[in-house]
Amino acid sequence: MSPDKLIYMANQIGKFFAGQRDREPVAAIAEHIRMFWEPRMRHEIFAHLEQHGGAGLDPSVHKAIERLHAEEKKSEAMHKA
Repeated sequence: MSPDKLIYMANQIGKFFAGQRDREPVAAIAEHIRMFWEPRMRHEIFAHLEQHGGAGLDPSVHKAIERLHAEEKKSEAMHKA
């Protein structure tokens, strides 16, 4: 899937959760992407974050992707140990 499509999808998720007053948007975005995006999609958006600094991502989405990426890297490191 193209980075542009993933950015668009992630930003749409961000817009949805921005309107939800009962949940913290960054945590909700990260949880949604963790639960509903295939690992391949997550890895592609993580690559975009690393290679292009997350260009095009809305601020709350950018934070959510950073948080999720850090969590997954930590989890991978724990499984390797």
